[in-house]
Amino acid sequence: MTRPIRTRVACAALFAGAVALAGGPAFAQSDALRTPWGHPDLQGMWDHRTITPLERPEELGDREFLTEEEAASQEQAVIDRNEYLLTRPPETTAAGGSVDQRADGTPGFYNNFWLDTGTRTVGTRRTSLVVDPPNGRLPAYSDAGRRKVERDREYQREHPADSWLDFDGTDRCLIGVNNGPPILPAAYNQNLLVVQNEDWVLLVAEMIHTVRVIPLDGRPALPAHMRQWAGDARGRWDGDTLVVETANFVAERLWTTANPMGRLRTTGDLRLVERFRRIDADTLEYVATIDDPGIWSRPWTVSIPMLRTDDAMFEYACHEGNYSMPNMLAGERAREAAEAASR
Repeated sequence: MTRPIRTRVACAALFAGAVALAGGPAFAQSDALRTPWGHPDLQGMWDHRTITPLERPEELGDREFLTEEEAASQEQAVIDRNEYLLTRPPETTAAGGSVDQRADGTPGFYNNFWLDTGTRTVGTRRTSLVVDPPNGRLPAYSDAGRRKVERDREYQREHPADSWLDFDGTDRCLIGVNNGPPILPAAYNQNLLVVQNEDWVLLVAEMIHTVRVIPLDGRPALPAHMRQWAGDARGRWDGDTLVVETANFVAERLWTTANPMGRLRTTGDLRLVERFRRIDADTLEYVATIDDPGIWSRPWTVSIPMLRTDDAMFEYACHEGNYSMPNMLAGERAREAAEAASR
C-alpha cells in the first residue's frame, strides 16, 4: 500500500534543523528532552525524505555543500516537476521496454503522485548523503565484490524467475527499499518510529513494517550461524549518541537491486554501525557506516538528518497483497512455454 504525498512540513523544523546542522548554535543535550532514566529521548516519528542524492553528482567535483540559492533552486525544480507530472495529459501504456521508466525518464511503475521523496535538500545542504569517502561517492567494488556482481548478473540473465527465490528481498516484501538497514531514503513510506526504555530501543519502519528490536543490556551477540533479514543488532550509549552495531545478516538478502540504488549489494559479512543523536528538538541525526569487504574496497558512511513529524504511520500491506510475485512467475512460465512451442 502506498501513501499519499505529505504536504505538511513544518517551516520551523526545517529552519531549526538547517541552522543547527549548518554550523549554528550547538544544541545543548542538557537542555534536550531526556527520559526519566537520564538518556536522551529519541522517541517519536522521524521523517527521512530528501531529494539530496546518495552520491555527489560528478559535475560537482569536490564541492561538499550547496549554496542557499542552489538548494532553493533544486527544491523548486522538484516542485515544478511534480506539478507538471500531475497535470500532464494521461498516456496509454505501451507493451515492451521497461515498465519502470517512460521514455522521458519519468516513472512508469506508478504515477509520480504516489512517490514521496519530498521536496527538500538536507538541512546541511550537503551535495550527497555519502560523507565518506570525502568525494561523496560510493567506493569501488572490492575484487571479491566485482566477481560477485558479475556472477549475480549472469545468473539473473539466465534465471530471471525460476522461482520466488530469484527475486530480491524487496520484490518479496521482506525488506524495504528505504529501511535497509541501513536507512536510505527512497520511493515512499519514509517515516521511522523510535520507541525506547532503559533496556531496549525499537525502530519501527513504515516501509515493509519492519520492527528492529535492539537490546541495550550488554547481552552477547547471536552465534554466527543464526542469521536474520535485518541482522542481529546490539545497542549501547556513547555519551548522548545511541550506537547500534549489527551483523549476522542473511547472505541472500541482496539489498534492493530493482531501483536506482542497484549498486548496493551485501554479503553475509556485512557489518553495520549506526549512530542516532538528537541535534535539536526537531532533528535526529542518523549516521551509518557500511563495512562489507565482500562487496566494497573500503567502508563508507552516510549522514541523514531526520525531521520530527506529526504524521501518522501508514500501513504497508506489501506481502499481503503482493500480486506481482505470482504474475511475474506466471509470465515467465508463459514465455518458456511459448519458446518451447516455437522449436
